[in-house]
Amino acid sequence: MAGLLVVIAVGFLLAAVSVVNTGLRLLHNYRLAKTIGAPIRIIPISPINPFWVLLDRRVLAFVRRLPFGDNSFTRYNWRGWEVEDRWRSHYEMGDIWVLVTPLKNWVYLNDPDAVMSVYRRGNEFTRPVFVSAVLDVFGPNISTAEGQRWKTQRRIATHCFNEANNKIVWSEAITLASDMLSYWTTKTSIRSSNEDLRTLSLHVLSRAAFGKSFKFEGADERDPASSPSGNYKQSLNTILENCVLILGLGTKVLSFPYLPRKLRGVYQAWLSFHAYMTNMYEDGKRAAAEGKATDDNNLMTLMVRASQEDPESLTESEIYGNMFAINFAGHDTTANTFTFALYFLAAHPEVQDWISEEIQSVLGDREPQDWDYRIDFPRLKRCLSVMYETMRLYTPSMIAPSYGAIHTDPRIWGKDPLAWRPSRWIKPAANQGGGDLEEYDMPPRGAFIGWSEGTRDCVGRKFSQVEFVATMAVLFRHWRVDPVVFPGETPEEARKRVVHLIETDSYAVLLLQMLHPERAPVVWRKA
Repeated sequence: MAGLLVVIAVGFLLAAVSVVNTGLRLLHNYRLAKTIGAPIRIIPISPINPFWVLLDRRVLAFVRRLPFGDNSFTRYNWRGWEVEDRWRSHYEMGDIWVLVTPLKNWVYLNDPDAVMSVYRRGNEFTRPVFVSAVLDVFGPNISTAEGQRWKTQRRIATHCFNEANNKIVWSEAITLASDMLSYWTTKTSIRSSNEDLRTLSLHVLSRAAFGKSFKFEGADERDPASSPSGNYKQSLNTILENCVLILGLGTKVLSFPYLPRKLRGVYQAWLSFHAYMTNMYEDGKRAAAEGKATDDNNLMTLMVRASQEDPESLTESEIYGNMFAINFAGHDTTANTFTFALYFLAAHPEVQDWISEEIQSVLGDREPQDWDYRIDFPRLKRCLSVMYETMRLYTPSMIAPSYGAIHTDPRIWGKDPLAWRPSRWIKPAANQGGGDLEEYDMPPRGAFIGWSEGTRDCVGRKFSQVEFVATMAVLFRHWRVDPVVFPGETPEEARKRVVHLIETDSYAVLLLQMLHPERAPVVWRKA
């Protein structure tokens, strides 16, 4: 009995110490925030606390039901609050305000000129790399490095994301999208669009990053009994799907043998993917040492080659870390953007017709294998505008500056800032027919930061754009997608239901995504 009382007393003591420590940290950070002279809001838990990340949604759902449940804690202390809030906080407090937390202060900006000033002055406004620490799963990388090591990694990564690699992305995306469309058009309805789009994105990455091609398999064509750590594709997918767990627990904890089977499977997937990268790395080093030339411009080959040619080469750990960061960023961000775009398109048949007009104008009757990346990609402006508009409203990354506000501020985007309207990116005077006559109508720099800006902008920007445009061109040249009309609905009501699902079902797990797109099955039809 005495032992139990000691345990309880120690528990209370630790809890009291934690509360006091949190209070002191909040007081310290509040005093720092006061020196800025901007409005302040305070929350008691850091939004990137790994354990809070696992619990925030459940805890806040309970707190909101309490009489005092409408406060800064429930408004700002959860992942993805920016999407729900949009520009509301900035209209209440101005273009700059500070969110005080026990760990760090977050300064939110909603002015394009101020945002660009921050991006350009990278030495004065260092990036909060601790936010992306989850990507250190396999080693230091461009998302988490600082100082000279970041400069070296950035230089080598920029060299690897080149036109030769983009050509691979174009060709692979066309092939996989064609197979996916063939699969979809044989079904009476599709509930697994997001799963299939994630498969496409993963397979494009496997070819462009590692030189390994996979045939597209629809959701009901895969073997559910296959091991999640059995090969590169399955192990990477398992890791990407469980990044929050890895962030919260770490690989050392996941390696404990007595954990549940699912958690052990995540660790086995980590081991499998690490072994795969090691083999690829050794093959690349051996080929370079033997003077063997290769025409395969996949990212791993390019990174090993560039690292060996660079006076400040990457370490083996940095190559692994960057290859994983590239796979994570290139897969999750693009796959989630694909899903949002597909459901927006299903709800807007007029936009499908609009981009199809351009696709047919640019590509004519040529077969997909005859489409030319260098000639055709730059002409498919409407297809790329769909990506711009989707990322404007549902930006994959949700870190200050205020993406949710600056991308929807009526002062920048006009009277319909929350409407999904890709034509806003094309100049109205030339908005006829598509192709070379049309021009982009881009907002002021700093008003659209979907791939960040300045010295730390996304090196894979064009990679993702090429993949997206190629897929759109395949899907919407001759086909259209509609939401399944439920009993008692009209087609227009079905489209409104899809838009409502997008608006209410979007949440930041690790990145912003639709949680339950399967609730709005779709059907494909020949145009």
